[in-house]
Amino acid sequence: MSTRKNTLYNMAYRLFSMLLPLVTAPYLSRAVGTEGVGLYGYAWAISYTFGLIGLLGLENYGPRAIAQAKDDRDELNRTFSGIWQMQLLVAGLTLLVWCAYVAFVAGAEKPLAMAFTLASISCLVNVDWCLMGLDQFRPIALRNTAAKLLAAAAVFIFVKGPQDLWIYAFAWSLSTLVGCGSCFLSLRGKVRFTPVPRKEALTHLKPCAVLSISVIAVSVYRQMDKVMIGALSDMHQTGLYENAEKIILCLAGFIAAVGTVMLPKISHMTAQGRMDEVRSHIDASMEMMMCMVSALGFGLAAVSTDFAPLFYGEAFGGSAPLMCMLAMTLLSIGFANVIRTQWVLPQKRDHIFIKSVLTGAAVNVVLNTLLIPAYGAVGAVVATVAAEFAVPAVQFILLRRELPFGRFLRYAMTYAAIGMIMALMVRLVALAAPDGWFGLTLQVAAGGATYILSCLLLWRTTKNRRILNLLRRKSAKAAK
Repeated sequence: MSTRKNTLYNMAYRLFSMLLPLVTAPYLSRAVGTEGVGLYGYAWAISYTFGLIGLLGLENYGPRAIAQAKDDRDELNRTFSGIWQMQLLVAGLTLLVWCAYVAFVAGAEKPLAMAFTLASISCLVNVDWCLMGLDQFRPIALRNTAAKLLAAAAVFIFVKGPQDLWIYAFAWSLSTLVGCGSCFLSLRGKVRFTPVPRKEALTHLKPCAVLSISVIAVSVYRQMDKVMIGALSDMHQTGLYENAEKIILCLAGFIAAVGTVMLPKISHMTAQGRMDEVRSHIDASMEMMMCMVSALGFGLAAVSTDFAPLFYGEAFGGSAPLMCMLAMTLLSIGFANVIRTQWVLPQKRDHIFIKSVLTGAAVNVVLNTLLIPAYGAVGAVVATVAAEFAVPAVQFILLRRELPFGRFLRYAMTYAAIGMIMALMVRLVALAAPDGWFGLTLQVAAGGATYILSCLLLWRTTKNRRILNLLRRKSAKAAK
């Protein structure tokens, strides 16, 4: 399947994975309130961290290993079989620890934690990493999307108040298990399970464990914020942060989709020694990524004041400033994603990835500890922004002699400047626009038009042949 189709399928899946919780969020926010949303976010963050431990970095290691072995059928089968046997061992042990946590440690979140047990079970049959390595994104997108649609329908039907919050957790956990199980069935005919010695299977443990350090570190400043807010502040502040972050995670899904598709492709090119093509891909990807994330980040920041209370309800008006600040992390997330998935991981230089995310995690934990007791969710946001920008800073320090970071930073600053112009236009329109959804629509339309026209002017002025030729090809195809 072509990279273009894989990107479309993966972006569609990421879109539905992120948008469906957003579809239910306005209803849920009004049904259970800020404390209910905060309790759910607190329980989910803990469950998610256990899930990361159960999968042990396979999201990064698995696609790379499968992509590098797929040209040899026998090697492919042995690689898949060894990794999956290792996965069963680690995920099984993690499931036992999770059950002990639910039984003996969980407090007010215990009903939700019990429902999340299904998500922990899904780690045993989650083989998305194999399908990604084989460039088979279609079954992942279609099967998981269908399962999540059913979960969203269940939320609207069965969740009526705070007492039904466990149903929300159960519905999404069940959809995860069903999606993983159905994708497992789609491996038939693509790989064959071949029993391998336990010693051989465990050879995958060390590289997976190394990558899992980075994955868990990312979790510290992506998910553990909510745990720390709940522990150091209160569930009201956790609820405000949870709903502000939901939007950011949705937009970050687009970024992750590009990286997920490019990782196996670039890994294959790297294995063949086609490094000039790899560098060309990185340069093009970085410019397009900075163009995309600047539009998303500055656009969201500009409309957050009106969007948060309209979407979630007046009780969540406090999410607006949090959303505005968190929107800036999209720029650093996009920048770091390109470097990680198209240079660091394909070359198996996992130590660079680990150093960057451990730095981010350390910054996050220290600042959270200092700021959350006094400033609540705002303190957590400041810590998250600092952590997200620390990651590409470390990448720059370690890779500055290998990649043209000067050109990459020019891309970032150029499109950020256009983003600021767009944000200014949005705020000017907001002064005259009516309240409500119609006024917000006018702001988005004005901002989008300003950004697109500014980019077209930039590309024509600088004679950016790469993008102009791409636009011409798209126009010619559309005309046909």
